[in-house]
Amino acid sequence: MSKLVKVGVVLGAFSVGWVVCAATSQDKKVVFVDSAKAEFKPAPAPGAAFAVVWGDMDKGPFGAFVKFDPGAKFDTHSHSSDLRLAVIKGAYLYKGAKGEEHRAGPGCFMATPGGDHHWSGGDEKEGALIYMESNGKFDLMPDKK
Repeated sequence: MSKLVKVGVVLGAFSVGWVVCAATSQDKKVVFVDSAKAEFKPAPAPGAAFAVVWGDMDKGPFGAFVKFDPGAKFDTHSHSSDLRLAVIKGAYLYKGAKGEEHRAGPGCFMATPGGDHHWSGGDEKEGALIYMESNGKFDLMPDKK
């Protein structure tokens, strides 16, 4: 895939997110959140925390900062909604059920379709800080072993 197509895909995905954000913003005002000052709350899975930037993670749509502790690992699971993420710090580790692997560092974008079975985690030393958004709710459905 050419770099131009990749850039187009990234811009398209974030454009959709911004349109959803704008549509859900009743006050029609600028939203600014500094991830270093955001209020993170523990996620249902140990080793992760969320700071909601806009929307509602339980119902969707939403945008949130997500922190993975150093070395955090989340066994094979899926999500019911498509997720889009951009890495800010550290590295997001991904391994698909069919063996596809990615180490997404700062400046990288990744999108996972709802129903994608994968393992994920944070860098062993730095963990990860990512921005994640979805048009749907956030859930984590562990695969049966």
